Amino acid sequence: MIESLAHDAVTELRIARPERRNALDTEHCRDLHAALDEAVAGGTRAVVLTGEGTAFCSGADLHTVGDAGFLDALYAMLQRLVAVEVPVIAAVQGPAIGAGTQLALAADLRVCAPQAVFGLPTAALGLAVDPWTVRRLALLAGGGPARRMLLTCERLDVVAAAGLVDRAADDPRAAALAWAAEVAELAPLTLAYNKLAVNRLLEEPTDPETLGAVAAGFSACWASEDLAEGRRAREERRAPRFVGK
Repeated sequence: MIESLAHDAVTELRIARPERRNALDTEHCRDLHAALDEAVAGGTRAVVLTGEGTAFCSGADLHTVGDAGFLDALYAMLQRLVAVEVPVIAAVQGPAIGAGTQLALAADLRVCAPQAVFGLPTAALGLAVDPWTVRRLALLAGGGPARRMLLTCERLDVVAAAGLVDRAADDPRAAALAWAAEVAELAPLTLAYNKLAVNRLLEEPTDPETLGAVAAGFSACWASEDLAEGRRAREERRAPRFVGK
């Protein structure tokens, strides 16, 4: 089950499967994807991704990982998290293993508890992750930690995987929700452009489609009503009220 909880302009998406330590199967991947789409369509300004219980996500449910469609559902959901135009903050309160690490990587930011642990034990299971996961892991965690996770199946704590930790908190859910509420007050078009530019330029810096999309996002910011509102708010010495137009 995926729980969708509204906190004003922030949507919390919670994997509620504690009996399986929030392991992902085909159904939960599709449900998370659908819940994300629904939140964005409803006008959310930021998303917090959490798990119920002591684990963030223990990985793919090995009882169903061989089901037809699982990989398609998993990677479609991960890429939607990356591509969605609002910031996604993962609140990692415990182990994030396998697909759990992939979920954390797909988020834009991560708030981690001291007991958070990351791992990609694919070589111990005869599985494999896609090239995007390998690149993203190396970019965020660093080449050394990525090699240790991939080549030795080592699980890294928040110290060893420091590149994955944007903020540390004893209660990462509360901290992530508070951070997301701050982010939700910022200019939506600028956030969407910044997210697009960071993700696409790192992955495909010379691709014409990427360059075109980034250029369009840049122009939209400079032509927006929000830019005019930001200027007015500065002149009037008040907080801006951005509407995403």
